[in-house]
Amino acid sequence: MNKPHTREIDEHDAYPPQALHDYAFLADGERGALVGPRGEIGWLCAPRWHSGAVFSALIGGAGLYAVTPRGRFVPGGHYEEGSLVWRGRWVTEDGIVECRDALAYPGERDRLVLLRRVWATEAPARVRVVLHPLAEYGTQPLREAHRDDEGVWTARIGDLYLRWTGGGDASLTESPSTGGQFTLDLALDAGQRHDLVLELGESPLSDVPLPVASTAWTRTERAWSDAVPALDDTVAVRDARQAYAVLRGMTSATGGMVAAATTSLPERAEEGRNYDYRYAWIRDQCFAGQAVAAAGQLPLLDEAVQFVGARLHEDGPKLRPAYTVDGGPVPDQRTLQLPGYPGGFDRIGNQANRQFQLDVFGEALLLFSAAARQDRLDRDALRAAEIAVSAIAARWSEPDAGIWELDERAWTHSRLICVAGLRRIAHVAPDAARRREWTELSDTILTHTAAHATHPDGHWQRAPDDTGLDAALLLPPVRGLLPADDRRTRATLRAYTENLTQDYCAYRFRHDERPLEEAEGAFLLCGFVTALAEHQQGREVEAFRWFERNRQACGAAGLYSEEYDIAQRQLRGNLPQAFVHALLLETAATLARDTPG
Repeated sequence: MNKPHTREIDEHDAYPPQALHDYAFLADGERGALVGPRGEIGWLCAPRWHSGAVFSALIGGAGLYAVTPRGRFVPGGHYEEGSLVWRGRWVTEDGIVECRDALAYPGERDRLVLLRRVWATEAPARVRVVLHPLAEYGTQPLREAHRDDEGVWTARIGDLYLRWTGGGDASLTESPSTGGQFTLDLALDAGQRHDLVLELGESPLSDVPLPVASTAWTRTERAWSDAVPALDDTVAVRDARQAYAVLRGMTSATGGMVAAATTSLPERAEEGRNYDYRYAWIRDQCFAGQAVAAAGQLPLLDEAVQFVGARLHEDGPKLRPAYTVDGGPVPDQRTLQLPGYPGGFDRIGNQANRQFQLDVFGEALLLFSAAARQDRLDRDALRAAEIAVSAIAARWSEPDAGIWELDERAWTHSRLICVAGLRRIAHVAPDAARRREWTELSDTILTHTAAHATHPDGHWQRAPDDTGLDAALLLPPVRGLLPADDRRTRATLRAYTENLTQDYCAYRFRHDERPLEEAEGAFLLCGFVTALAEHQQGREVEAFRWFERNRQACGAAGLYSEEYDIAQRQLRGNLPQAFVHALLLETAATLARDTPG
């Protein structure tokens, strides 16, 4: 029998932020949630990725949704293979309790359905449920709460409508400072299951049929099964499939893929590197599209081409580095007046919206050429490629913020990745005139860059006025800049691995005179790129060493953030970071090939 629990829970004390290693991730394409080891959902934005958070405890706001066993327990869990269905598992003093969590997939644009199924697997169990939703990062409390004769709760939070099924015995405690909070004690017999279904929508939910939990679960299971391919022709198949599931879950029906689900999770404690990544970065989207193309998977490739192509048609040479998943502008950066995740801040919006990043045009051409090799380049995409070529021709000599979004200068990587993109797209040009024009443009940029950004030691340097090394300089050769045996390609790889890596952990560039690991965490994207570069050189053992070392730098749920703190063995930055999962997938597909290149 279910018994109400009446005391209001102080979530900041009962559910403090956890190490990023311990979070799982739910997503349905339109929004995502983080689930902690105590069964707490401390981060969920609604209705879309970039909307205000309904549960914001992760960054010091109010609001969470927890399903937690009573008493002492040891947490664990795993994803059901090839999906983002999370199976939380707690070993208690009396037995095992599980909670199966998912956002009903595929998600609707204006309505989310969050499924939670609690199960006392082998002995009676007592489980506490806390539901405390507040819109706009904890500033807009629950109101108009009502429980009908069937035990279904309805309410409003901000502009959203709420409906909660399965919490009919919950008590509602209302506070002027924290709003309404539902609490419920579940007493489950051995083998008993209990379903909780939370809906949040932009329109009245009374117009939508009440969801049946078993039906919603079945549809979600089938949808994930249909969406995630077997990927049997990759190495580390299970991890490759999980990476694909993450990319699939982070991609909206619009085709836009968010860079990460969260904001303001620190890359380095108290150093100000905390950003909002809940937007679609053009570069990251191109990485993902090329990764799924390497794996021979076309749906996500088509969606990447569609989204990037549409942005080029709309903005041409003024293409922005990032957009909302709807193709809208990224808002200016601001703070929320919240404590932030420990060591971090509380920023939303992103200053990249004001930057010029030349390399995105080269990445777009690489994406379109990958689509062409799969016979997926339609007339609109070809026209988008022509727009990108024209933008490069007009702007390649301008300083830009580059791949790492730094001060504007003539970054070598930006120019070389444009050369690589031009050369790849020239191979699939529709006629000889354009093939010749695009090749000549690539030769002009390469000749100029080589004259001004070749280090006296023979490797590429970061910029004409910066003789340092940079991990990004490994990427253009991998993408077809020059043959693998080009002396600059080999010299750059050799100098990079000697000076900016340690024990198969890769760093972007040298910030200052501090040891590499003190300036920032190992950059996982760069580790996988190094694996691809070694594979291109035919050094398969080295390539696999790089792959395996970086593949292990994940959290308990197999998720990757942007960086990995080697000394503390901790994830750093926003979670999950899409481009890391993309490069893992691409490397897993590439290393499975018999022949390098």
